[in-house]
Amino acid sequence: MQALYALALAPIAETLADRNSSYGFREGRRCADALEQCFKMLSRKNCALWALEGDIRACFDEISHEWLLEHVPTDKQMLSAWLKAGYWEKGQLFPTTAGTPQGGLISPLLSNFALDGLEQAVQGVAKREDKVNFARYADDFIVTGATRELLEQKVKPALTAFLKERGLELSEQKTVITHIQTGFDFLGHTVRKYEDKLVITPAKRKVQILREKISRLIQAALGLTQEALLCQLNPLLRGWANYYRNGVSKAPFVKVDYYVWCKLRRWITRRHSKKSLAWKKRKYFSAVKDKEVFSVRVHRGNGESRVLSLYLLGSTVIERHIKVRGIANPYDPCYTEYFEKRRCFAWRVRGTGRPALLIPVSPG
Repeated sequence: MQALYALALAPIAETLADRNSSYGFREGRRCADALEQCFKMLSRKNCALWALEGDIRACFDEISHEWLLEHVPTDKQMLSAWLKAGYWEKGQLFPTTAGTPQGGLISPLLSNFALDGLEQAVQGVAKREDKVNFARYADDFIVTGATRELLEQKVKPALTAFLKERGLELSEQKTVITHIQTGFDFLGHTVRKYEDKLVITPAKRKVQILREKISRLIQAALGLTQEALLCQLNPLLRGWANYYRNGVSKAPFVKVDYYVWCKLRRWITRRHSKKSLAWKKRKYFSAVKDKEVFSVRVHRGNGESRVLSLYLLGSTVIERHIKVRGIANPYDPCYTEYFEKRRCFAWRVRGTGRPALLIPVSPG
């Protein structure tokens, strides 16, 4: 039932959404668009020098039911039933007096209804020379400003007032103001300016988390075959590389590749402590012709065989993402061709060496 109501509400939410600042839980938009918006906001020489990293405390758990019932254009009785249904845990029913259904299909839409308008609230208290800009993905957002005092004395109170009406509040621990030359983390990336050059790289904390996952996975695979290990390791590496391939990621990718190689060398040594180095190379690094890469030839029951090799992050093509148009609406027939070309382009370019070029399509 929630899926049916979500299908009806999605075009309304898309029409009411902040055009150039909201990128979470919207069709045709993703994290890369929010990061590209950050790049546009901060890459110019005369851009703002300060950024407020915003985080809403327990966003999904604290949204006011009264506000949702008053402002969401849907059947009030059905919406109230979903909001007040509560949840069942360990044989006990817990009532819900605030927040949206956890894991519900309609919850992301309801959160966007509540948070859309933040951009206007922020820019409404600033002048053009204040260089106030806004970018949001779900409940994480960035606000830029010309001075620290502007963000503290004008922008932050405007955010607090906007959220209070909806039963929400900023997380004091996670909401901080930083200089762009110091840098800040947003959506797993570090955004930092070096003199006049803005650089967006994978956050060190995210790289460390990946390294820990790789270490645990390889340590737990001591008794597995090489094929089984690769089937677990490759999806992790490929998924991580695809997420970070739009930033300045080549150096972190190469470092992770070296870390994986060291862990695999230790894995091989523990399995074959008495074998020579030449034997280990023949067994584990010779399936790919003319390359020494961790690989194995897999034979199928029908007589066919293929080579399964380790995915190297360093081989990932670094692509500059092209941000979606702010006014583009996937539910507007004028933009059907535009979004279709974006989808086809993303599928075609991924994993190839072709440059990231997207031919714009004029609506209508």
